[in-house]
This record gives sequence, C-alpha cells and structure tokens, in this order.
Amino acid sequence: MNILILAVGTRNKIVQYFKKTFAGSGNVVATDISDLAPAIYDADKYYIVPAITSPEYMELILDICKKESINGVLSLIDPELSMLAEYKEAFQTVGTTVIGSSYELCEMALDKYQMYQWLNNHGYICARSWMDREEFYSAIEKAEVEYPVVVKPARGSASISISKAYDRETVDMLFDHENDLMIQEFLNGQEIGADVYIDLISGEVVSIFTKKKIKMRAGETDKAVTFKSDKLFDLIKKFVSEAGYCGQIDIDIFDIAGEYYISEVNPRFGGGYPHAYEAGCDHTKMILNNLRGNINPGCIGNYEEGIYMMKYNEVKIVRI
Repeated sequence: MNILILAVGTRNKIVQYFKKTFAGSGNVVATDISDLAPAIYDADKYYIVPAITSPEYMELILDICKKESINGVLSLIDPELSMLAEYKEAFQTVGTTVIGSSYELCEMALDKYQMYQWLNNHGYICARSWMDREEFYSAIEKAEVEYPVVVKPARGSASISISKAYDRETVDMLFDHENDLMIQEFLNGQEIGADVYIDLISGEVVSIFTKKKIKMRAGETDKAVTFKSDKLFDLIKKFVSEAGYCGQIDIDIFDIAGEYYISEVNPRFGGGYPHAYEAGCDHTKMILNNLRGNINPGCIGNYEEGIYMMKYNEVKIVRI
C-alpha cells in the first residue's frame, strides 16, 4: 500500500504520521513545487512538480501514481482538491483512489458565499453573509445586523485579506480596492475546530475530534484544548452526512451562548490535525484500512478532554 501526498509544504507532522502508519506496508511519496519544502524530506520518496496551474501538472501526477504503484492520493492545499475530484476516474484507471470529497463539495468549500447559502438553505445556524454591499447596508438600516463585520474574499484561504470593518467607510474602501469580496456577520464566541473522518467505503462518520481554539496564527490553530459535546457530535454527524463529505475534513465552528454556528469546511487535513492524532484519533490508519478494503468501526469522541496543543518552530537541515 503506497500513498501519495501532494503539496506537502511545511506539513512535516502529517507526512511523519503517514510514514509511521504505512511502515512495513508501503511507501509514503510526497510532492511539492520546491525542494525547500521541508516536509518532502520526511517522506520515503519525493518529486518536485510544477505549479497546479501548469497544463501538464495532472498528467505528471498520474505518471507518478503509475510509476510508484500509488494506492491512494490526497492533497494538503485547497485549490488542488477540486482538481483531484475532477480526475477521480483517471486515477481509478491507474489503480489510485482519490481520498477526498466530490468536486461539488470541494468547490463549495472554496466558495464561502456558496457555503453560506447551502447552510442557510438547509436550516443550519451560521453567520449571515452578503456579496452585495447595498443589500448589507439595507440590513444595517433595518437593524438586522450591526458592526463590526468581517470582510473577506469569497474564495480564499489561510485568512488572507480578511479584515474587520467597524463602519461603512471601511467596507467601501475594502470593496473599492479588491474584487469578489463578501461581508459576513462577526461571530463573537468560542471558535472550535473539528477533525472528522468519513469512511471511504461505508460513507459513515467514524471519527470526530473537537478542540477549543485558544490562539490563531495565519489562519491556523496555534494553541487549543480538547473537549467533548454530544450536542456538537450530533450536529457534525447530521451536517456531514447531509452534505455528503468523504474522507478527511476539517470544520470551523463557533459556540455562541450555547448554540453552534457552522462556519467553514476544509475537505482535507487541516493544520491542527496533529492535535487529533496525538490525542489518539489516528485518521491515517483509517485511510490505510480503507485502502486495504476494510471498513473502519466507529470511534467518535475516542480521546481525553483537557489535552492541550501548543505549536512551536522546528528546523530542517538538508544538503541539496
């Protein structure tokens, strides 16, 4: 059983976890666009590839899958998830399973306004959002929403270009300098992260790990602590099953006065996944089980509360 992890960048821990899981079973192969991506050196083998926008990119990835007898492939960056889903049948032809959700769900995860519409239409509590600032100003005048609000790209990641606006002048300035922005109600509550695994064979939610975020940095969780809530577990199971996600996903949620607001979904391993792994939620093993044709038993909430995660810097020294 060999696995290919695309765009590994600085996700050393995730590569290390897969290597530990696949030891004795097969190889972990990694790719990146740079030989200065530290995580490639934790894999059994790596390839330097062009940017995902390159016309020959996907053919190169398929060639790697054939050459290395890859059983499963996944990516660690948002823009590539839709591409993998789009080429799912081509990967199946070379014997490789795409570990991820459908093209439509990957696209919805990228488009935050589309995600808001889906959540709102399906009755989930979420932050009210607007693409049209005049509609937003009308809602302000009707006292349906109040400042501050969050202004961010409708299609974005890593918290790039996100601003908090306290007045109309700031909203106008942001909209005048950047296209395709959306306005979102500011959620003033406890931010929560959930790492969820949906079995590739049964389609059932088999693992849920939740943490309260203590500190964020560049859109990622820097410090967090584990906790459990049956109410939240039930909400996540309902949402994930209704939407139809598959494989590994990461969900951002807010707790406001005891009500859980679903915010965003990343249909991949998130930067905070090491917290889940170290607390006992080994989703890399679940992936290996699925690639072997085995269904994973359910183990939702199979971890201890009160386990803290604190990220810190490490260095990788290599001779290239």
